[in-house]
Amino acid sequence: MKTFLKWFGRILLALLLVFAVFVATLLITEFKPKDQEVLAVSGESRRVLKRNKEISLISWNIGYGALGDNADFFMDGGHHVYTASKQRVLKNMERITDYLKDQNPDLIYLQEIDHDSSRSHHVHETSIIKGLFTHYQSTFATNFKVLYLPYPMPPMGKVHSGLMTLSKFGIKEATRIQLPIPFKFPVSVLNLKRCLSINRVEIEGSDKELVCINLHLEAYDSGQGKIEQTKMLKSILDAEVAKGNYVIAGGDFNQVVSTDGTSKYPVKEGLWAPGEISVDDFKDYKLAFDDSSPTCRSLDQPYVGADKKDFQFYVIDGFVVSKNVKINTAKTQQLNFLSSDHNPVKLTFTLQ
Repeated sequence: MKTFLKWFGRILLALLLVFAVFVATLLITEFKPKDQEVLAVSGESRRVLKRNKEISLISWNIGYGALGDNADFFMDGGHHVYTASKQRVLKNMERITDYLKDQNPDLIYLQEIDHDSSRSHHVHETSIIKGLFTHYQSTFATNFKVLYLPYPMPPMGKVHSGLMTLSKFGIKEATRIQLPIPFKFPVSVLNLKRCLSINRVEIEGSDKELVCINLHLEAYDSGQGKIEQTKMLKSILDAEVAKGNYVIAGGDFNQVVSTDGTSKYPVKEGLWAPGEISVDDFKDYKLAFDDSSPTCRSLDQPYVGADKKDFQFYVIDGFVVSKNVKINTAKTQQLNFLSSDHNPVKLTFTLQ
């Protein structure tokens, strides 16, 4: 009995030491971005941005290449952590890039694009995009970086993900702006550090700039996080507008726009509910959210084979635009969630 207790004690101590080393490693390697950081600009661009010429922009949360129509996800009430094989991730990325090449927009805002993450089988999605879109300049802003995420089961593992912005026009400079983090220690160590990716483009014959703001606001907080992040976004927009700049903030807001408290896609009981953008708070801006088709679907169940009449949809992707920008069209692109749980949204506009 004494021998058993001795060995049991040794094993328990060894396990505790391993756990302590693991926790220490996570704390030491925690992603701790500064409030503002300069982003590297990659690639070459030969285009010059001009006023009174129509410009096209596509924003798309690509679901890290692993949230196609076959996927459900545990955070939305589904069952899976790993939602695609490596082959499916590569196929999703092929479809995503084929669509973008076919559309050939002047600007691209991508959210949830992975770089060497376990959940996307270590497919370097940022490298794929750079390799195929060599006529664009690009920036990448990390908003999720964890050495090893030990939950749920199976563990999610290594994550490195963020926002990628591409421009056919030269990017003068780019900055990562840290958004308020609603989570406290220790949850904050393993959670997203959401940000804004601000990319500045010079305009021919003008001392003003086109300020391209790529964003992905909070999803799984109590609601206060989205509110605080939206307030910060608004303050940055106001500062740029005060300078006379042209501003287009776009991406996944994880919020709906409603003028009367109702939605074309009401949330069913028990499913994830987005926040709400107050139209009054953005009365000095133009809101471009197209509800003719949903921009996002619930991940509580796979989309393929499901009864679409009873499916949960959302319109949470779109744009907030300064009033000196003329919106020509704003349209959700109905791709039936084949390669992502979001549909892309296309904006065409003119700088006045």
